[in-house]
Amino acid sequence: MTKHEPARSREQRKQDVLDHLEKDKDAWVSTASPDGVPTLVPLSFVWDRGTLLMATRRTNPTAVNVTPAGHARIAVGHTRDVVLVEVIEGADLATESGDAFASKLNWDLRGRPTWVHLRFTPTAVKAWREENELTGRELMAEGRWLD
Repeated sequence: MTKHEPARSREQRKQDVLDHLEKDKDAWVSTASPDGVPTLVPLSFVWDRGTLLMATRRTNPTAVNVTPAGHARIAVGHTRDVVLVEVIEGADLATESGDAFASKLNWDLRGRPTWVHLRFTPTAVKAWREENELTGRELMAEGRWLD
């Protein structure tokens, strides 16, 4: 039997999630086409003022899939320390957001018409490491952090 670390408090899990979102660079993004064809791709991201900012070619399935409905699931971290984010696509790219993306990832796509920035606003966040953290894994619901 594997011995696990004690379950983290909600406060500690939230801080760990925010650390992942601030420091990590890549995430798995899951979307589906209108007829239900799933797509799972890795994309680089920046945590920018409470949203996840990503970029991909406008013609890639991920961009096409999120444009009509805006729904996606994003996983950050390893399988033994996962952050699962449910999102909706949000607003246009602000200048400060483009600066943050270019600074963190050393990749400035502004002015390139075949690429699109995608801004995802979290609506739900779950985080857990092991089975002992499944209870209480919901940290955000309906776009608000839980107490």
